Amino acid sequence: MNMDLNKLMQQAQQMQEDMQKAQEEMAKETVEGTAGGGAVTVKATGTGKLLEIKIKKEAVDPEDVETLEDLVLAAVNSALQAAEELAKSKMNLDALGDLGSLGLGF
Repeated sequence: MNMDLNKLMQQAQQMQEDMQKAQEEMAKETVEGTAGGGAVTVKATGTGKLLEIKIKKEAVDPEDVETLEDLVLAAVNSALQAAEELAKSKMNLDALGDLGSLGLGF
């Protein structure tokens, strides 16, 4: 197997730089999750940092706090799922480059 170690190291460095760039881009993007037909809306960065939680007045019932808690939880999970999907799209195999070019026989 004839493998150029310097080329391999350069490609590994490029992959690391591409991953860092993708993470920086995701941190700048905003995703949204909702629950209860829009009663609760959560915004987060593409890296999963929560930015905002909005609750409509009609979602607030002092006699039923548990439902509001469930809606907030569902909206947060929805936003985090959206952030995960964004991460998957940003860090796809294209970001890794052509593994065949590493000379590993794939």
